[in-house]
Amino acid sequence: MNVEKTQQIIDEHWDSWFVPGLSDFIRCPNLTPMVDPTYLTNGLVEKSMELVDDYINKIGVQNMTKKIYRAENNLPMVLYIVEASEGCDKNVLIYGHLDKQPYGDGWVTNPTEPIIKGDLLYGRGGGDDGYAPFTAMLAIKAA
Repeated sequence: MNVEKTQQIIDEHWDSWFVPGLSDFIRCPNLTPMVDPTYLTNGLVEKSMELVDDYINKIGVQNMTKKIYRAENNLPMVLYIVEASEGCDKNVLIYGHLDKQPYGDGWVTNPTEPIIKGDLLYGRGGGDDGYAPFTAMLAIKAA
């Protein structure tokens, strides 16, 4: 493993892909079906899925396919499969979700408007598994 090359790929995509992607995801007010009775009909889950998919496709992971499964209640599960590359004999499963928990109290700004303070990005969903598809794909790209 070439640590320097891995860090170079991460640095190359951090400000141009990761931060904008996660920021755009934060902007989508896709609240969990536990608090939003219109979750499956308001179009926000599809908007989140399309947004994440667009960013995943932009990063250019090779040998990747996407499958969407839907439960009986139409709740979607998106699965990305990256075929093994030469020398790889392990499988990895990474989980994340696209819905967000209720906003709660204490936000200095709108919870769906991302804000960067210092080195930290704030916004609802950015730290609650919303980062998972971005982190996973950047890690795969770097590997």
